[in-house]
Amino acid sequence: MSGERVVVGVSGGVDSAVAALRLKRAGYDVHGLFMSNWEEDDVFCTAARDYQDAREVCEELSIPLHRVSFAAQYRQRVFDYFLREYQAGRTPNPDVLCNREIKFGVCLDYAARLGAQKFATGHYARVLGAGTPDTAQLHKAADADKDQSYFLHAITRDALARTLFPLSDVSKSEVRAEARAAGLPVFDKPDSTGICFIGERPFRAFLQQYLPNKPGQIVTAQGRSVGEHVGLAFYTLGQRAGLAIGGQRGADETPWYVARKDAARNELIVVQGHDHSLLQSQRLYASDLHWLVPAPQVSTAVHAKVRYRQADQQAMLEPAADGSVNVRFEAVQRAVTPGQFAVFYAGTRCLGGGTIEHVDPL
Repeated sequence: MSGERVVVGVSGGVDSAVAALRLKRAGYDVHGLFMSNWEEDDVFCTAARDYQDAREVCEELSIPLHRVSFAAQYRQRVFDYFLREYQAGRTPNPDVLCNREIKFGVCLDYAARLGAQKFATGHYARVLGAGTPDTAQLHKAADADKDQSYFLHAITRDALARTLFPLSDVSKSEVRAEARAAGLPVFDKPDSTGICFIGERPFRAFLQQYLPNKPGQIVTAQGRSVGEHVGLAFYTLGQRAGLAIGGQRGADETPWYVARKDAARNELIVVQGHDHSLLQSQRLYASDLHWLVPAPQVSTAVHAKVRYRQADQQAMLEPAADGSVNVRFEAVQRAVTPGQFAVFYAGTRCLGGGTIEHVDPL
């Protein structure tokens, strides 16, 4: 609605810049908001440069820019969870919690205190039926390669009803072209990669600052020791690199992969072969479900993803009395990882998702 105030999360990247540009052209009263979630000052932290980029974008668009730090909330609500999951030998996805707790939690509330009726970001996703929590629906973006609904499945329906995604109908190449045509200084800025607060820094070295090494044996599925690991927290299922397993007597040169973690014995179980049966599964169990639709009460056919950018997989949801679900896939899945999220769809609509607790290998 023309004249309605919208606060845009401006990160210093091209996506949020074009989101703000599109909203201003649509007649909204646009304010930018740059938020900081991580306060370590080192060569890997780009917050200072990102803020300068955000400031230049807002100056070019003639919109005010606010700045706020949610570092304390991030440590408590996201990073502590991240460490607990890794310490338990699981592989979490903190970006999902960052969206739910920070961007579409405390940040959205902060935007309301700035007088905003709506909050907007540069995510590639689509909201249909916005207006009330009962009618708002989360859908995939038009650009399937950039769609980020997987990372947004855990936000509340109330937050969804107050959110705009101005990039829902465009591709990344179109976004860059639009930024260039508008003279925005970040039109060719590279995309950020990596976990939200870690960025490009070496992951294991970062994690070792917070979690102690707990060495143990690397063993085959038959129980034969083939090396030593530095701690189960530093490995993930399907991992090939960094195992330091040399040539083994009686074994061929087929690469080794992490297949399982035995926390009770502090053992890392490895197998040879990308498609070894211990890396394959067709059933998982998920808990801590968050639904954007009424929770299914009977077996339901859905499409599911167990990782970002995965193609939709046909599956059956089998709800349990405790609110968890068993998910049975039509096709075999590789390296499904406890701690990650299973997210469910009906066509383009995101239904919700939950945390993968355990997997039944073939």
